[in-house]
Amino acid sequence: MSAKWEKKETNKGELTFEIGADEIKKGLDQAFARTKKNLAVPGFRKGKVPRQIFNQMYGEEALYQDALNIVLPDVYEAAIEEAGIEPVDQPEINVESMEKGQPWVLKAVVTVKPDVKLGDYKGLSVTKQNTRVYQKDIDAELERRRQQQAELVLKEDEAAAKGDTVTIDFDGYVDGKQFDGGKADNYSLELGSNSFILALKTN
Repeated sequence: MSAKWEKKETNKGELTFEIGADEIKKGLDQAFARTKKNLAVPGFRKGKVPRQIFNQMYGEEALYQDALNIVLPDVYEAAIEEAGIEPVDQPEINVESMEKGQPWVLKAVVTVKPDVKLGDYKGLSVTKQNTRVYQKDIDAELERRRQQQAELVLKEDEAAAKGDTVTIDFDGYVDGKQFDGGKADNYSLELGSNSFILALKTN
């Protein structure tokens, strides 16, 4: 195996590697075994055509693509191990050369883990936060959650009191003149919440 890694960007580069004669032969043998099963050649039973006859009729190159697909996964894994890289995505692989009698040469664009350089983190001081929980905080949180889950219940024949939610129509005025956004119908307001500060003219 001959693999060469060339970094191009922060976490991307090109991996050039070869498929040697032994792997090529293994791939061609397996590709031919698959192909001949469905191959009908005059004078031979289906699936029984000899390799030599196939090569004479179609050329061994007809098996190259299937052979490459067969051996590529294992060869690629060996290449990245030799190059010492850690891919994080599927590579983009291109064939550089597939000459007969020569190693096949391929080039893959590979995305790898980025290099991470730690800053000076030793000796840093951190102010200790007060993690004590006070009863008043617990009570406040429980009340907040209770209010979130509360449901409005209609009061009949009773006057509205502090804490009740009423629905009002209102007009807002400044110096006796109505202003934009100062009017609403069916507005919900909790009495005593101090959340309504407009000067009102109720209907």
